[in-house]
Amino acid sequence: MTGRKNEKNSIGVLPDTEIRALCDAGVISSAGGLEKDQIQPASIDLRLGTKAYRMRASFLPGLGKDVSDFFNDDLVMHELDLTQGAVLETGCVYLVPLKEVLNLPEGLSGAANPKSSTGRIDVFVRMIANGSDRFDAARAGYEGPLYVEISPRTFSILAREGDRLLQLRLRNGPQNTVRDEIFSIDLKPGDDDIAGYRAKRHSRVLDLKNVNGHMIDDFWEPVRPYNGALVLDPGEFYILASKEKVVIPVDEAAEMAPIAPEFGEFRAHYAGFFDPGFGVDGIEGKAVLEVRSREVPFILTDGQPMGRLVFEPMTMAPKVPYGAAGSFSNYQGQGLKLSKHFEGK
Repeated sequence: MTGRKNEKNSIGVLPDTEIRALCDAGVISSAGGLEKDQIQPASIDLRLGTKAYRMRASFLPGLGKDVSDFFNDDLVMHELDLTQGAVLETGCVYLVPLKEVLNLPEGLSGAANPKSSTGRIDVFVRMIANGSDRFDAARAGYEGPLYVEISPRTFSILAREGDRLLQLRLRNGPQNTVRDEIFSIDLKPGDDDIAGYRAKRHSRVLDLKNVNGHMIDDFWEPVRPYNGALVLDPGEFYILASKEKVVIPVDEAAEMAPIAPEFGEFRAHYAGFFDPGFGVDGIEGKAVLEVRSREVPFILTDGQPMGRLVFEPMTMAPKVPYGAAGSFSNYQGQGLKLSKHFEGK
């Protein structure tokens, strides 16, 4: 593998070894204890707690206010018990207290993102911290609980206590971008004549625990572009792939940046973290894109720019990079690929 495995930077994203040390020191804690496989090469998975609150609307607490201040009759419509599982329905907004609690030292901040499998089933999730005026952010020195806002967009989901829908990266110092790379869309069909998938509406409930257990045809229809072009229908959800292969050196982490509006009238992804080690050692994989058109139909053409990957340094290389033996990696070497919930994917 490439990368400076033995060097350490004072500023950057923390790897698995440093995250584990923080867990051992109580900087990241949970009343029920943390699980070993929560720690990824450059992040930690966050788990749903025991209750979900059906909210009237999304919100941010704002500076000086706690999220729990908003658990009132004005915003909470009803409460669901996740210990035995509950269905979170499309078009609704839910708020779930997470099991993990932070006690960050000064200089150490957190940034959250949906897990890849979450984005690929069109479930919109965002982390909320007390006193925050931004989603997906835990400010440097933050002490307190974490919450996740969940809004299934296409498929209703069966969720349970302990399910993992998002992940948290910890960063020492400010974000330090070392480079970025533009990526484009691949609309050349493969051997099966398929270049992507479009989600079917009004499908059955998707069980988050049922890995490899859902039939593709129950939830998706194949996309077959015509002459290298695809018309995106407004509001429909697509799974497509990048034309370029993605390689993340073991001493760097990467994230898909929000799409620039000048690229087109669409959103290109929900889940954006790429771990160090993705695509190395000659097993390059593509970026899988979760695409939704905005207000109007929009034509995508093969090779059209879709977004960019932003790279930043790790404080040091992880002990177990993405895809290495002992890792919990599902998408190393991927091409066009649905989430792990579907048979054969």
